[in-house]
Amino acid sequence: MPKNNSINLEFSRKYDLAHAQQYLHKHQDGLARRLSHWRETQLARRALELADEPDLVLDLPCGAGRFWPMLCEKPGRTVFAADNSADMLAVARAAQAAEVALRIKSFQTSAFAIDLSADSVDCIFCIRLLHHIESAKHRLAILREFHRVSRDTVIVSLWVDGNYKAWKRSRLEKRRAAKMEGAQNQNRFVVSRQVIEQEFSQAGFMMIKYLDFLPCYAMWRTYVLRKECRALRWLDHISNKAA
Repeated sequence: MPKNNSINLEFSRKYDLAHAQQYLHKHQDGLARRLSHWRETQLARRALELADEPDLVLDLPCGAGRFWPMLCEKPGRTVFAADNSADMLAVARAAQAAEVALRIKSFQTSAFAIDLSADSVDCIFCIRLLHHIESAKHRLAILREFHRVSRDTVIVSLWVDGNYKAWKRSRLEKRRAAKMEGAQNQNRFVVSRQVIEQEFSQAGFMMIKYLDFLPCYAMWRTYVLRKECRALRWLDHISNKAA
């Protein structure tokens, strides 16, 4: 089991009951958000396919449970759902159809110290967390914890550079910094693709593939990772089949 870890970042403190309720409805508020949710779900399905349709998935952080119906589409799949916020978990469970809620085993935990033993799940499904993490040290702490708990794959999404929206955001942040004389109130960050991919390797992962929300335009990128030892065996298997 994980050692006690006291890391508690500022952004995570806002997820009280009122914010959880707001978050529940956020992704269905208007056509643009519904289309965005549809696209994210499409990418998530593809990511799970690339991860070989894992039987035991940990959704962390699960938020208001918006991906639970999709995660339960595969018959027989066991889904663990965890979040740092007890209010988020309560709202998520209350909002689900009964047949979905029965498939979900939920618990409160931190991504820095997951309350599961090593190699507990086939895949960790982590959507919309790492773009909140500014510090490389904290990102690596999370990735290493994912490496400990997953026996095979990890799916993560975050904001990356090298696209129009990241370029536009960079210009906006520079103007804001100039006006506010260096004051900052950010809780979402763009990470260099080169930097995050090096961090994946440092944490012991190999990249299977990445999926862009809208290539060359949007910041969102979803990575499918495999633990390095498993990835090497997987590559050997693919090579032997090709031969």
